[in-house]
Amino acid sequence: MPISHRLLAVSVAAMWGLNFIAIDASLGQFPPFLLVALRFAIIAVPTLLLVPRPRVPVRWLLGYGIGFGTLQFLFLYWGMAVGMPTGLASLVLQSSAPFTVLLGAVAFRDRVPARQLVGLGVATLGLAVVGWSQAQAAAFAPFLLVLAGGFGWAIGNVSNARARAANPLHLTLWMSVVPPVPMFALSLAVEGPDAIAAAFVPGPHMVSALVGLAYTVLIGTLVGSGIWTWLMARHPAGVVAPFSMLVPVVGLSASAVLLGEDIEAATALGAALVIGGVLWGALRKANAPTPVGAEGPPASTRERVGS
Repeated sequence: MPISHRLLAVSVAAMWGLNFIAIDASLGQFPPFLLVALRFAIIAVPTLLLVPRPRVPVRWLLGYGIGFGTLQFLFLYWGMAVGMPTGLASLVLQSSAPFTVLLGAVAFRDRVPARQLVGLGVATLGLAVVGWSQAQAAAFAPFLLVLAGGFGWAIGNVSNARARAANPLHLTLWMSVVPPVPMFALSLAVEGPDAIAAAFVPGPHMVSALVGLAYTVLIGTLVGSGIWTWLMARHPAGVVAPFSMLVPVVGLSASAVLLGEDIEAATALGAALVIGGVLWGALRKANAPTPVGAEGPPASTRERVGS
């Protein structure tokens, strides 16, 4: 992966790390399932009217929308709403990286270089250290919910990578068409019409909630996911996905500064392992030549997409 592409992946990690602060602000006003529906409906309506559907297999478009858009945020918002600390949520959601590599290797026989396996193992150890250090901060049920969100993200990653859209932004926009209807239905059934109506009554948290919603839509979804989709279309999912493990470093730091959440020494050590593992797995040795075809998915992936 070229240095410019690595920098883009790191920038997305920063955007998504701050996204957790925005989500926390929005959950102060909106119930979680309704918030997911609103987040994507704001994008879906103009997309249906103005953006042509990307010419990709429907199964990969639906897989991206269901995994990345619906399952990830359903479980993430639900977990945060029932007590998962913001910084810890940003950490646990990055289970998507090992889940992505595992799904790619098992379901699609993606090749995983030994260097990347080592780096991913170190980064996963870092996540475990941070999770252990903050285990007392969250109940087990919220932890499992956010972990399920990480698995949803992994489903979206492998679907996204195999769609190979000519215009990645169009794929990102059309991914947003999938979540609104099922999430509005779930909100109506679980949260109820009274809670939905109350969410639109102006209150002390309304302004910060709307600012947070605007950030998640414009930066977290359009800009961040657009760049992420662009990268996924050009590199194997297992190469791009580990950069998401940098998100908790930003999320934990921002939560400490803006929300007053504590960062213990073990948490800082784990964050350092995450950074080191990602860099080790993603960067080539300076004197190592770029092998032919190394800047794109393997031929087997292209053949499956075309089928």
